[in-house]
Amino acid sequence: MSMFCHQCQETMKNVGCSMKQGMCGKTAEVANLQDLFIWCLKGISFWGNKAKDFDIYSDKAGFFIDKGLFSTITNANFDRNFFISSIKESISIRDELKNSFLQAHEQRQSQVFADSVPECASWVPVDDADISAKAESGTGGWLEIEDEDERSLKATILYGLKGISAYAEHAYQIKKSCREIFEFLMEALAALADEKKSQEELFDLAIKTGQMGVKTMALLDEANSAAYGDPEISQVNIGVGSNPGILITGHDLVDLEELLEQTQGQGVDIYTHSEMLPAHYYPKLKKYSHLHGNYGNAWWLQKEDIANFNGPVLFTSNCLVPPKGVDYTDKLFTTGAVGYEGVTHIADRPEGGQKDFSTIIEMAKTCSPPKEIETGHITGGFAHKQVLAVADRVIEAIKSGAIKRFVVMGGCDGRHKSRSYYTDVAKALPEDTIILTAGCAKYKYNKLDLGDIGGIPRVLDAGQCNDSYSLAVIAMELQKAFALDDINDLPISFDIAWYEQKAVLVLLALLALGVKGIRVGPTLPGFLSPGVANALIEKFDLKPITTPEEDVAAMMSGN
Repeated sequence: MSMFCHQCQETMKNVGCSMKQGMCGKTAEVANLQDLFIWCLKGISFWGNKAKDFDIYSDKAGFFIDKGLFSTITNANFDRNFFISSIKESISIRDELKNSFLQAHEQRQSQVFADSVPECASWVPVDDADISAKAESGTGGWLEIEDEDERSLKATILYGLKGISAYAEHAYQIKKSCREIFEFLMEALAALADEKKSQEELFDLAIKTGQMGVKTMALLDEANSAAYGDPEISQVNIGVGSNPGILITGHDLVDLEELLEQTQGQGVDIYTHSEMLPAHYYPKLKKYSHLHGNYGNAWWLQKEDIANFNGPVLFTSNCLVPPKGVDYTDKLFTTGAVGYEGVTHIADRPEGGQKDFSTIIEMAKTCSPPKEIETGHITGGFAHKQVLAVADRVIEAIKSGAIKRFVVMGGCDGRHKSRSYYTDVAKALPEDTIILTAGCAKYKYNKLDLGDIGGIPRVLDAGQCNDSYSLAVIAMELQKAFALDDINDLPISFDIAWYEQKAVLVLLALLALGVKGIRVGPTLPGFLSPGVANALIEKFDLKPITTPEEDVAAMMSGN
């Protein structure tokens, strides 16, 4: 069995993984099952989008689609059994929506629904073998679309939808309504199943995906602040204590809060890893004295970090590196959209209850404390409210020339050696520049001593990748403060690192906000056809990175 997947930055030869295993470690079987599952989600969306005309909405279907898309993000779920069972469940959910729509349609119109129905909205598998055969046939795969520009646009949209799904899932867990977002996912997936959509319509849908991305990130920002308080400037310990610990990685703050509650008084410390670092910036989470600090580096170095940590590790969202050839698999736990065969999965929380982390906690008590790999602190917590609270100082520093430029260097980290570019840029930027960051890309430079400008640190970390929204808010507020008609007239440059689909959404969101001249690296996405790439370059001045020296010089000159 072979596959074709080109959704991440490390895809083979920047074209697509097309062998028995992807660069991320997922097998061809799982890759094809994911394609089939998304094809089935399009089937649910076909009926859900039709049902919207009759004000029929299923939160169950909406969340299923959302979490389903999230499970297909790079480094999230590698479990074939999960996707087979999810495909079966998708048929049941699809037919519930279909029957509700047909009943309403016939009652109101007094006629039988006669529109053409795509196969994804009607297919019913016979058994597991039928599902496997359908997946192996390439159903739902990209190579079914012959026109490369159509394929490219649909890929761009789908990967943006996957980014939306991740952020909406986290917001949903904090009991926030996501109906508008879920209905958009159905609208967009239904459009992707429509072979008659023109390329102009698809381009418009890509920008609309970015617009919904802004709304989704704003919703999550609001949800996190309502639940945990506004992020505040904080120093995060990167050393270790004498107690055994649990390492929590990913992005889900609700999972962290419940783990902290259940470990109080247990003699077990909690350490964050990679994208969970910004949890230390929230007042409600900081109050737990056993939230000891942050351990290790970005996601791709997790094998070394986990081996050194000694205790169990909880994965709450994507960024799981397949634990092959290591001896700590028994200490790994997954939850939510994450999964890997042979790794213990913590079930979803019951209605009104919490997830049960007792197995992890009891294991932690039997483990040695973490091995110390570094000491010191990381400073962060510069979300939009914190930065805007000192807006007068920032504006004065800009007017006086103390701050010449802001450079947004958010996004993803990854394995490629070419990503040292971002470390080199951080070092090469003049001392009168400020780096705005969010996401795990910051691990390329957040432990450097880059100093400050009049007490303002030169690296301002807003938080997780979804907190790129904060960076956009800061830019928009500065635009207002300087009474500028165009956000691109600000002394701000965007030098974004990408790896997976949430970064694709962040890019689309920035484009939807009208930001131009964005640099993208280490490579432009492999799923962008020459035609679509040229359209983005012409319309938005999107550009690939070059060398640190050339790009720093260009950014400082406003290009």
